Amino acid sequence: MEINWLSGFIASFLGLIIGYLWYSVLFAKKWQELAGISDALLQQGMPKRAIGSYIMSLVMSLNLAAFIGADATPLFGLTAGLAAGLGWVAMALGSNYLFEHKPFQLYLINAGYNIILLSLMGLVIGLF
Repeated sequence: MEINWLSGFIASFLGLIIGYLWYSVLFAKKWQELAGISDALLQQGMPKRAIGSYIMSLVMSLNLAAFIGADATPLFGLTAGLAAGLGWVAMALGSNYLFEHKPFQLYLINAGYNIILLSLMGLVIGLF
């Protein structure tokens, strides 16, 4: 198994960038409402959550890089990332949301983030 470590590290920063845009700019209020998260709660422990989020993004991107391989094309990387996001993460979240009786809109926001994130991570991994 060959991993393109540089592409994995570059792709890991997408978690911070896309996460910020997704949960701050695009869906902030709706996500907070559906998840029951107040502005005050959102601000608590922000640096710790940002660091934790980056570490998780790094693990995700390196796993995806191992799955994709070092010689992948951008199209294969994008397709593999989409398959991982839609076929694994979104479906696993969906099962949890069904049993936890969480709102479908919250599922769409959270699953959508992971689908977009892993697809773009795969694309970046395929580019480098």
